[in-house]
Amino acid sequence: MPQVIEWTNPGLEDVMFTHPSETITWGSVLVVNEQEVAVFFRDGKCYDVFGAGRHVLTTQNLPLLTGVLSALAGYGQSPFRALVIFVSIKEFNGKFGFRAQTADLAPLMGHGGYWFKVEDATLFITELAGRQIRFSTLQVSDFIRGYLNEILIDSLSKYDLATVFSKLDETSLLSRANVQEALKRFGLLLVDLKFEGVDTEPEYRERLFFIKQVQQGTAASEVLRMDTAKEMAKELGKSPGAGLGAGMVLIPQVMTPQQPQATVASMICPSCGKYTPANSNFCMSCGSKLSQQQPPPPPPPSKTCAKCGTTISPDAKFCSNCGTPQS
Repeated sequence: MPQVIEWTNPGLEDVMFTHPSETITWGSVLVVNEQEVAVFFRDGKCYDVFGAGRHVLTTQNLPLLTGVLSALAGYGQSPFRALVIFVSIKEFNGKFGFRAQTADLAPLMGHGGYWFKVEDATLFITELAGRQIRFSTLQVSDFIRGYLNEILIDSLSKYDLATVFSKLDETSLLSRANVQEALKRFGLLLVDLKFEGVDTEPEYRERLFFIKQVQQGTAASEVLRMDTAKEMAKELGKSPGAGLGAGMVLIPQVMTPQQPQATVASMICPSCGKYTPANSNFCMSCGSKLSQQQPPPPPPPSKTCAKCGTTISPDAKFCSNCGTPQS
């Protein structure tokens, strides 16, 4: 009976299988089922590849391996040693999950699913062998999932937290493109990748919600001020004895919003006609003696609405009271 080399009863999640016997004789029958390829592997290199079908092994259909055997031990040696590795080329799916840090050092968690298939079996096996990964389904699956997580973390860490959440579709597409490009070097084709959830920690989620409502730069500065106060409180809490004095001074300053300075009343100098503070004894421009009874500066010119008589700005095009157009 000739030796039969076959992958029997492959599991639904099995990506590859290595035939247990490395001793092969000429005339052995190689059985390759649908959606499989068989690769002869020896001394860290891939040689002849067989597609689906029933193959009787001869020197004619193993030309690459035969050439190596001829150089080492003579043409037609039997039996000879080689690994026969079966690789499934059907589509597989898996789950990914990661914890990363964005460009603004915010925590980011994500999970989802991916679908892939082996496009180049020889490249796939060579890359795994180069990384000293054993040809077992469990280790291969763990490697693919870990490598995919690593690429996603690297891709998303280039964005700040607000960009990841506000442009999730765009960042997802870019991340998928990065994953596809990286998996090509392993002979893998990424069929699809979908994010099922992206999240951050509660305090950062609250900050995102608040910043989303902010439309003015002054309000955004309030967010920064509150975050600064929180961080100061944490640091002061670590060393209450040494930091208490500084905290009593700094925290009120940080917590108190900056108020605009009050406008100082002014008066006109009768000598030079320039403005100077109303409580001045001398003009700050020409040094002339000022009288405290100096009349206030004249009010700006105005006009009245021809229809309702309301005083309005001279450059107003419509009345602020009745809405009548002004000539």
